[in-house]
Amino acid sequence: MFKGLEHTAIASPDPQKLAQWYVDHLEFTINFECDGNYFVRAANGTMLEIIRSEGERPAQKMKDPGIRHLAILVDDFDAAHEQLRRAGVEFLSEPVNNQGNRLVFFADGDGNFVHLVHRLKPLA
Repeated sequence: MFKGLEHTAIASPDPQKLAQWYVDHLEFTINFECDGNYFVRAANGTMLEIIRSEGERPAQKMKDPGIRHLAILVDDFDAAHEQLRRAGVEFLSEPVNNQGNRLVFFADGDGNFVHLVHRLKPLA
């Protein structure tokens, strides 16, 4: 009956601008737009809904309660990392090797935490 996550929503002061950031930096496509809300779709079919935020964003730390990051799966870690670096993406850590997996944390266009991950073996 329950099939899994269809999308995850992110609130942004400028949904169109953040949607375009995901298009420009992470090769997402704008899949659907309705009343100023944008659905962006990754190559593997996962989606984010970007909605208009209200109020000021509180300060955030990596382990504050709630959803903490989006993990973006890549097949070529070094090429993806270099492409983001050349695009001026703000990295929050240096790349790490963990049990053969490679990852690095960065911030999206609104400051949400994201990380690239390349796994030797899929989790599933």
